[in-house]
Amino acid sequence: MKIALLSRNPKLYSTRRLVEAAEARGHEIHVIDTLRCYMNIASHRPEIHYRGQALTGFDAVIPRIGASITFYGTAVVRQFEMMGVYPLNESVAISRARDKLRSLQLLARRGIGMPVTGFAHSPDDVDDLLKMVGGAPVVIKLLEGTQGIGVVLAETQKAAESVIEAFMGLKQNILVQEFIQEAGGADIRCFVIGDRVVGAMMRKAKEGEFRSNLHRGGEAKVVRITPEERSVAVRAAKVMGLNVAGVDLLRSNHGPLVMEVNSSPGLEGIEKATGKDIAGMIIQFLERNAAKGTTRTRGKG
Repeated sequence: MKIALLSRNPKLYSTRRLVEAAEARGHEIHVIDTLRCYMNIASHRPEIHYRGQALTGFDAVIPRIGASITFYGTAVVRQFEMMGVYPLNESVAISRARDKLRSLQLLARRGIGMPVTGFAHSPDDVDDLLKMVGGAPVVIKLLEGTQGIGVVLAETQKAAESVIEAFMGLKQNILVQEFIQEAGGADIRCFVIGDRVVGAMMRKAKEGEFRSNLHRGGEAKVVRITPEERSVAVRAAKVMGLNVAGVDLLRSNHGPLVMEVNSSPGLEGIEKATGKDIAGMIIQFLERNAAKGTTRTRGKG
Protein backbone atom coordinates (compact mmCIF):
# COMPACT_ATOMS: atom_id res chain seq x y z
CA MET A 1 0.00 0.00 0.00
CA LYS A 2 0.92 3.64 -0.42
CA ILE A 3 -0.01 5.45 2.80
CA ALA A 4 -0.24 9.17 3.60
CA LEU A 5 0.44 10.00 7.26
CA LEU A 6 -0.83 13.47 8.13
CA SER A 7 1.42 14.79 10.89
CA ARG A 8 3.00 18.16 11.58
CA ASN A 9 6.06 16.65 13.27
CA PRO A 10 7.84 13.57 11.86
CA LYS A 11 9.87 13.29 15.10
CA LEU A 12 6.87 12.60 17.34
CA TYR A 13 6.83 9.11 18.88
CA SER A 14 3.45 8.20 17.35
CA THR A 15 4.51 9.37 13.88
CA ARG A 16 7.83 7.51 14.02
CA ARG A 17 6.22 4.29 15.21
CA LEU A 18 3.59 4.32 12.46
CA VAL A 19 6.30 4.87 9.84
CA GLU A 20 8.38 2.01 11.30
CA ALA A 21 5.38 -0.32 11.43
CA ALA A 22 4.29 0.45 7.86
CA GLU A 23 7.79 0.03 6.43
CA ALA A 24 8.32 -3.20 8.40
CA ARG A 25 5.26 -4.63 6.63
CA GLY A 26 6.51 -3.56 3.20
CA HIS A 27 4.37 -0.46 2.66
CA GLU A 28 5.35 2.92 1.23
CA ILE A 29 4.48 5.67 3.71
CA HIS A 30 4.86 9.44 3.38
CA VAL A 31 4.72 11.88 6.33
CA ILE A 32 2.84 14.97 5.14
CA ASP A 33 2.53 18.26 7.02
CA THR A 34 -1.23 18.83 7.10
CA LEU A 35 -0.99 22.61 6.95
CA ARG A 36 1.22 22.51 3.85
CA CYS A 37 -1.47 20.68 1.86
CA TYR A 38 -3.53 22.81 -0.49
CA MET A 39 -6.52 21.69 -2.45
CA ASN A 40 -8.29 21.99 -5.78
CA ILE A 41 -11.93 21.39 -4.94
CA ALA A 42 -13.50 20.29 -8.22
CA SER A 43 -16.21 17.71 -8.75
CA HIS A 44 -14.60 16.14 -11.81
CA ARG A 45 -11.03 15.88 -10.48
CA PRO A 46 -10.37 16.84 -6.87
CA GLU A 47 -6.66 17.22 -6.05
CA ILE A 48 -4.33 17.78 -3.13
CA HIS A 49 -0.98 19.44 -3.71
CA TYR A 50 1.96 19.39 -1.32
CA ARG A 51 5.16 21.38 -1.71
CA GLY A 52 4.49 21.93 -5.41
CA GLN A 53 3.54 18.34 -6.27
CA ALA A 54 0.15 16.64 -6.67
CA LEU A 55 -0.46 13.82 -4.18
CA THR A 56 -1.55 10.80 -6.20
CA GLY A 57 -1.76 7.04 -5.96
CA PHE A 58 -2.46 6.76 -2.24
CA ASP A 59 -4.44 3.80 -0.91
CA ALA A 60 -4.95 5.03 2.65
CA VAL A 61 -4.52 8.11 4.83
CA ILE A 62 -3.76 8.15 8.57
CA PRO A 63 -4.87 11.46 10.12
CA ARG A 64 -2.81 12.59 13.13
CA ILE A 65 -4.48 15.98 13.49
CA GLY A 66 -3.92 18.20 16.54
CA ALA A 67 -6.91 19.91 18.13
CA SER A 68 -5.67 23.36 17.12
CA ILE A 69 -5.90 22.53 13.41
CA THR A 70 -9.10 20.46 13.42
CA PHE A 71 -10.93 22.66 10.89
CA TYR A 72 -8.18 22.64 8.25
CA GLY A 73 -7.07 19.09 9.05
CA THR A 74 -10.52 17.59 8.56
CA ALA A 75 -10.84 19.51 5.28
CA VAL A 76 -7.66 17.80 4.06
CA VAL A 77 -8.95 14.37 5.14
CA ARG A 78 -12.26 15.10 3.40
CA GLN A 79 -10.36 15.91 0.22
CA PHE A 80 -8.54 12.55 0.39
CA GLU A 81 -11.97 10.91 0.80
CA MET A 82 -13.21 12.73 -2.32
CA MET A 83 -10.23 11.26 -4.17
CA GLY A 84 -11.25 7.74 -3.11
CA VAL A 85 -8.48 7.29 -0.50
CA TYR A 86 -9.42 5.15 2.53
CA PRO A 87 -9.19 7.15 5.82
CA LEU A 88 -8.20 5.39 9.03
CA ASN A 89 -10.68 7.75 10.70
CA GLU A 90 -13.14 9.69 8.58
CA SER A 91 -13.30 13.49 8.64
CA VAL A 92 -16.88 13.54 9.95
CA ALA A 93 -15.95 11.18 12.82
CA ILE A 94 -12.93 13.31 13.79
CA SER A 95 -15.09 16.46 13.83
CA ARG A 96 -17.73 14.66 15.88
CA ALA A 97 -15.25 13.51 18.52
CA ARG A 98 -13.49 16.90 18.73
CA ASP A 99 -16.73 18.66 19.67
CA LYS A 100 -16.95 17.70 23.35
CA LEU A 101 -20.54 18.83 23.78
CA ARG A 102 -21.75 17.10 20.62
CA SER A 103 -19.91 13.90 21.47
CA LEU A 104 -21.39 13.76 24.99
CA GLN A 105 -24.88 14.35 23.61
CA LEU A 106 -24.39 11.50 21.12
CA LEU A 107 -23.10 9.17 23.84
CA ALA A 108 -26.01 10.06 26.12
CA ARG A 109 -28.50 9.44 23.31
CA ARG A 110 -27.10 5.92 22.93
CA GLY A 111 -27.35 5.23 26.65
CA ILE A 112 -23.61 5.19 27.36
CA GLY A 113 -22.76 6.13 30.95
CA MET A 114 -20.89 9.37 31.63
CA PRO A 115 -20.53 11.89 34.47
CA VAL A 116 -23.59 14.12 34.99
CA THR A 117 -22.82 17.09 32.76
CA GLY A 118 -24.28 20.58 32.55
CA PHE A 119 -24.01 23.27 29.88
CA ALA A 120 -25.31 26.84 30.09
CA HIS A 121 -24.79 30.23 28.48
CA SER A 122 -25.92 32.81 31.01
CA PRO A 123 -24.19 33.57 34.35
CA ASP A 124 -27.68 33.98 35.80
CA ASP A 125 -28.21 30.22 35.48
CA VAL A 126 -25.00 29.14 37.23
CA ASP A 127 -26.57 28.44 40.63
CA ASP A 128 -29.23 26.12 39.20
CA LEU A 129 -26.68 24.54 36.83
CA LEU A 130 -24.52 23.53 39.80
CA LYS A 131 -27.52 22.04 41.59
CA MET A 132 -28.39 20.13 38.42
CA VAL A 133 -25.03 18.31 38.40
CA GLY A 134 -25.16 17.57 42.13
CA GLY A 135 -23.29 20.54 43.58
CA ALA A 136 -19.62 21.01 44.52
CA PRO A 137 -17.10 19.60 44.07
CA VAL A 138 -17.43 19.87 40.28
CA VAL A 139 -15.08 19.70 37.31
CA ILE A 140 -15.23 22.68 34.94
CA LYS A 141 -13.91 22.12 31.40
CA LEU A 142 -13.28 24.44 28.48
CA LEU A 143 -14.93 22.94 25.40
CA GLU A 144 -11.81 23.65 23.36
CA GLY A 145 -9.29 22.39 25.94
CA THR A 146 -6.95 19.43 25.33
CA GLN A 147 -4.44 17.39 27.38
CA GLY A 148 -5.93 18.64 30.64
CA ILE A 149 -5.54 22.33 29.74
CA GLY A 150 -8.62 24.34 30.72
CA VAL A 151 -9.83 21.75 33.27
CA VAL A 152 -10.44 23.00 36.81
CA LEU A 153 -11.61 21.20 39.96
CA ALA A 154 -13.80 23.53 42.03
CA GLU A 155 -14.14 22.11 45.54
CA THR A 156 -16.74 24.55 46.87
CA GLN A 157 -19.88 26.20 45.54
CA LYS A 158 -18.25 29.64 45.78
CA ALA A 159 -15.13 28.52 43.91
CA ALA A 160 -17.26 26.91 41.18
CA GLU A 161 -19.33 30.08 40.75
CA SER A 162 -16.18 32.20 40.51
CA VAL A 163 -14.48 29.95 37.93
CA ILE A 164 -17.62 29.63 35.79
CA GLU A 165 -18.26 33.37 35.85
CA ALA A 166 -14.62 34.07 34.94
CA PHE A 167 -14.73 31.69 31.95
CA MET A 168 -18.10 33.07 30.83
CA GLY A 169 -16.72 36.61 31.15
CA LEU A 170 -14.01 35.60 28.68
CA LYS A 171 -16.72 34.34 26.29
CA GLN A 172 -15.56 30.74 26.69
CA ASN A 173 -17.91 27.77 26.33
CA ILE A 174 -17.65 25.41 29.28
CA LEU A 175 -18.99 22.11 30.58
CA VAL A 176 -19.66 21.48 34.26
CA GLN A 177 -19.40 17.85 35.38
CA GLU A 178 -19.86 15.95 38.62
CA PHE A 179 -16.58 15.00 40.28
CA ILE A 180 -16.21 11.22 40.55
CA GLN A 181 -14.52 11.04 43.96
CA GLU A 182 -14.22 7.25 44.00
CA ALA A 183 -12.06 7.27 40.84
CA GLY A 184 -9.23 8.54 43.06
CA GLY A 185 -7.64 10.74 40.43
CA ALA A 186 -7.24 7.81 38.01
CA ASP A 187 -8.77 7.00 34.67
CA ILE A 188 -8.45 4.19 32.15
CA ARG A 189 -7.41 4.76 28.54
CA CYS A 190 -8.79 1.99 26.34
CA PHE A 191 -7.19 1.84 22.91
CA VAL A 192 -9.80 0.68 20.41
CA ILE A 193 -9.02 -0.60 16.90
CA GLY A 194 -12.00 -1.74 14.89
CA ASP A 195 -14.31 -3.75 17.12
CA ARG A 196 -11.99 -4.53 20.00
CA VAL A 197 -9.89 -3.01 22.77
CA VAL A 198 -6.29 -3.91 21.91
CA GLY A 199 -4.72 -2.40 25.02
CA ALA A 200 -5.63 -0.56 28.22
CA MET A 201 -3.69 1.45 30.77
CA MET A 202 -4.55 3.15 34.03
CA ARG A 203 -3.39 6.76 34.28
CA LYS A 204 -2.93 8.04 37.82
CA ALA A 205 -2.63 11.75 38.64
CA LYS A 206 0.54 12.89 40.36
CA GLU A 207 0.43 13.99 44.01
CA GLY A 208 -1.67 17.12 44.50
CA GLU A 209 -3.21 16.89 41.01
CA PHE A 210 -6.57 15.49 39.91
CA ARG A 211 -5.92 15.42 36.13
CA SER A 212 -4.43 12.08 35.09
CA ASN A 213 -3.16 13.17 31.65
CA LEU A 214 0.39 12.00 30.97
CA HIS A 215 1.13 15.53 29.70
CA ARG A 216 0.29 16.76 33.23
CA GLY A 217 2.77 14.36 34.87
CA GLY A 218 0.41 11.44 35.38
CA GLU A 219 1.78 7.88 35.54
CA ALA A 220 0.59 4.98 33.39
CA LYS A 221 0.53 1.25 34.04
CA VAL A 222 -1.11 -1.70 32.32
CA VAL A 223 -4.54 -2.59 33.71
CA ARG A 224 -6.97 -5.47 33.29
CA ILE A 225 -10.37 -4.13 32.30
CA THR A 226 -13.74 -5.73 32.94
CA PRO A 227 -16.00 -7.07 30.16
CA GLU A 228 -18.35 -4.14 30.84
CA GLU A 229 -15.53 -1.60 30.46
CA ARG A 230 -14.43 -3.31 27.25
CA SER A 231 -17.97 -3.19 25.86
CA VAL A 232 -18.48 0.48 26.80
CA ALA A 233 -15.19 1.50 25.15
CA VAL A 234 -16.02 -0.25 21.87
CA ARG A 235 -19.57 1.12 21.85
CA ALA A 236 -18.32 4.68 22.49
CA ALA A 237 -15.87 4.47 19.55
CA LYS A 238 -18.67 3.16 17.33
CA VAL A 239 -21.02 5.99 18.33
CA MET A 240 -18.34 8.46 17.22
CA GLY A 241 -17.79 6.45 14.03
CA LEU A 242 -14.07 6.04 14.79
CA ASN A 243 -12.11 3.01 13.61
CA VAL A 244 -9.22 3.90 15.95
CA ALA A 245 -9.89 5.72 19.22
CA GLY A 246 -8.64 6.32 22.72
CA VAL A 247 -11.64 6.01 25.05
CA ASP A 248 -11.11 7.44 28.54
CA LEU A 249 -13.16 5.82 31.31
CA LEU A 250 -13.67 6.51 35.00
CA ARG A 251 -14.46 3.71 37.44
CA SER A 252 -17.48 4.86 39.44
CA ASN A 253 -19.78 3.27 42.01
CA HIS A 254 -22.38 2.84 39.27
CA GLY A 255 -20.16 1.39 36.54
CA PRO A 256 -17.74 2.72 33.92
CA LEU A 257 -18.29 6.31 32.79
CA VAL A 258 -16.93 7.73 29.53
CA MET A 259 -15.03 11.00 29.92
CA GLU A 260 -13.82 11.50 26.38
CA VAL A 261 -13.28 9.76 23.04
CA ASN A 262 -10.01 10.77 21.35
CA SER A 263 -9.67 10.49 17.57
CA SER A 264 -5.85 10.77 17.52
CA PRO A 265 -4.73 8.85 20.61
CA GLY A 266 -1.00 8.90 21.35
CA LEU A 267 0.93 5.65 21.04
CA GLU A 268 3.82 6.20 23.44
CA GLY A 269 2.00 5.74 26.73
CA ILE A 270 -0.06 2.73 25.64
CA GLU A 271 2.83 0.93 23.92
CA LYS A 272 5.20 1.43 26.85
CA ALA A 273 2.58 0.44 29.44
CA THR A 274 1.38 -2.68 27.62
CA GLY A 275 4.49 -3.68 25.65
CA LYS A 276 2.26 -4.19 22.60
CA ASP A 277 2.93 -3.18 18.99
CA ILE A 278 -0.11 -0.92 18.70
CA ALA A 279 1.31 0.83 15.62
CA GLY A 280 1.61 -2.54 13.86
CA MET A 281 -2.01 -3.35 14.73
CA ILE A 282 -3.13 -0.06 13.14
CA ILE A 283 -1.27 -0.90 9.92
CA GLN A 284 -2.80 -4.40 9.92
CA PHE A 285 -6.25 -2.83 10.27
CA LEU A 286 -5.54 -0.73 7.17
CA GLU A 287 -4.41 -3.82 5.28
CA ARG A 288 -7.69 -5.56 6.05
CA ASN A 289 -9.97 -2.62 5.33
CA ALA A 290 -8.42 -0.15 2.87
CA ALA A 291 -9.19 -2.33 -0.15
CA LYS A 292 -12.88 -2.20 0.69
CA GLY A 293 -12.91 1.52 -0.06
CA THR A 294 -15.44 2.52 2.55
CA THR A 295 -15.97 2.82 6.31
CA ARG A 296 -19.07 2.39 8.39
CA THR A 297 -19.73 6.13 8.83
CA ARG A 298 -19.78 7.13 5.18
CA GLY A 299 -22.91 9.10 4.36
CA LYS A 300 -23.74 9.96 8.00
CA GLY A 301 -23.68 13.48 9.33
